Amino acid sequence: MKFNKLIFMIFSATMICTSCNENFLDLYPKDAISSNDYWKTTNDLKLYVNQFYTRFPDWGGWSGGIFWHDDNSDNLIYRAVNQVLEGTRIAPASGGGWSFSDIRSVNYFMENYSTVEADPDEYKQYVGEAYFFRAYFYFNMLKRFGDVPILTSTLDLSSEELYAARDPREAVVDFIIDDLDEAIAMMVSGPNSNGNRLNKEVAMLLKSRVALYEGTWEKYHANTPFGVSGSDGTTYLQLAASTSDDLIKTGIYSIAIPESQKWGYYRNFNQQDYSANSDIMLWKDYDFGLSMTHNGQRYLASIGGGRGLTKSLVDSYLCTDGKPISTSPLYLGDDSTTMVVTNRDPRLRQSMYVRGHAMTVDGADTTRRFTVAALDATGESLCTTGYQIFKGSDPDLSQKETGWVGTTASIVFRYAEALLIFAEAKAELGTITQEDLDRTINKLRDRVEMPHLVMSSIEADPNWDFPSLTPIINEVRRERRVELALEGYRHDDLMRWRAHELFVNKRPLGAKFIQEHYPTLVPGESVYLDENGYVDFFQKGLPGGYGFKPERDYLYPIPSNELTLNDKLTQNPGWE
Repeated sequence: MKFNKLIFMIFSATMICTSCNENFLDLYPKDAISSNDYWKTTNDLKLYVNQFYTRFPDWGGWSGGIFWHDDNSDNLIYRAVNQVLEGTRIAPASGGGWSFSDIRSVNYFMENYSTVEADPDEYKQYVGEAYFFRAYFYFNMLKRFGDVPILTSTLDLSSEELYAARDPREAVVDFIIDDLDEAIAMMVSGPNSNGNRLNKEVAMLLKSRVALYEGTWEKYHANTPFGVSGSDGTTYLQLAASTSDDLIKTGIYSIAIPESQKWGYYRNFNQQDYSANSDIMLWKDYDFGLSMTHNGQRYLASIGGGRGLTKSLVDSYLCTDGKPISTSPLYLGDDSTTMVVTNRDPRLRQSMYVRGHAMTVDGADTTRRFTVAALDATGESLCTTGYQIFKGSDPDLSQKETGWVGTTASIVFRYAEALLIFAEAKAELGTITQEDLDRTINKLRDRVEMPHLVMSSIEADPNWDFPSLTPIINEVRRERRVELALEGYRHDDLMRWRAHELFVNKRPLGAKFIQEHYPTLVPGESVYLDENGYVDFFQKGLPGGYGFKPERDYLYPIPSNELTLNDKLTQNPGWE
């Protein structure tokens, strides 16, 4: 049964155990299902864990889905300044992401699943899913807060854990990995329910992601208030490499090269059905018949969405000779989007609107084509930079039927990430080989007919983001940025790499402004440009650039009410 149908079947009231008090470690499930009424069949367990699938990122109704999630990084500019990058957050009294309700709901499952009257082999898949989701929720808490209390049971007012201190981040990471090992051991292997349900390999991918995140966090935050004493992250980097390697070796997933290779990358992100796509490991299905639809194509295939790609992201794409724009004779410059994408990595043209791209197709006829970005629009129609998002869009008019709703599927996990994790972990360990690159990075490049990355002949780039690091780390990071652009990974990457120098005291730029394309815009009044004529959207609103505070802003603050209720909790660095 498909992902959307599974969610559709969730009990609307009795199953939702997350509606309880979200303060004070989300004390206990007031709406918990009575053991006398539930926990009898395998299907009871299946229905219970279904609720957690709704926590994955998706189209979200009126939005651009996952393709807007990079607007908290240097990849996208949203019309409102991101508070994390700007450094203007304040410690909240409550909320702020400090919620254990989902974790508590998983723990409630753990306390009750064994009463099911069936052979454990019949229901271990759903127990594995519960372990996966607890790891997933704790990983999100770790990224936001670092040290957090490890809870393995539901609580009441007499529970000592209610007043426990935060467990150190290394203990939290190990707890997450242990949960994922349980999930890997219990869940089925290979595509499950057409790829709409979790499996062993998705848990392996998340384990690789967690290990890479923590390994690089500990490496680059060493000797800072956010580091882990006595650790340089090597153990986790080795785990990231070995786990992703094991996943690759299964051969279950691959980077398939479609018959029509020219637009294969673009078509990878706007399908209604991914059951036959070997790159997509988990996806959410939508269904007109069940009224499971979204308005994503109204935004991505129609308007700017109040966002725009940054010049920094666009400049990171190589030319088709495998060289960066700083050294390649193939680079034509920035005087139009057509020139920008010419002779460049095809993933750029397939991620950013260029003059002539279809915006609306009715049957076999294209009724509307892109000319220039909506730099002169307002609100959600605006493109802030002149570089408008194309990735994920589908001009097919059938995806914008009555009410502008469609059924483009939502990608949750894809295999390309495993290849990138393996390459990065090996590069960070200093053990990467050409064979490693051919198994990973060069598989991604083959899909778009880009030259292979060859370790012995990397072209030095004077504009590398990380000049103090090795050429191979720079190029692996570039490949990650390009392949996963606009999919919501970039913020986490900047945080784990301790990469604040890329944006602190700087303003993100957009496209080169061409007056004839925007006759109503007046530079310095209705559009702002830097000294070289590039769109400088935040020139007036952010005159000094992003004010991110490296000594504080790598973690979120603990809400003050929680510190008052539990005097064993401590505040994160810089927020005291």
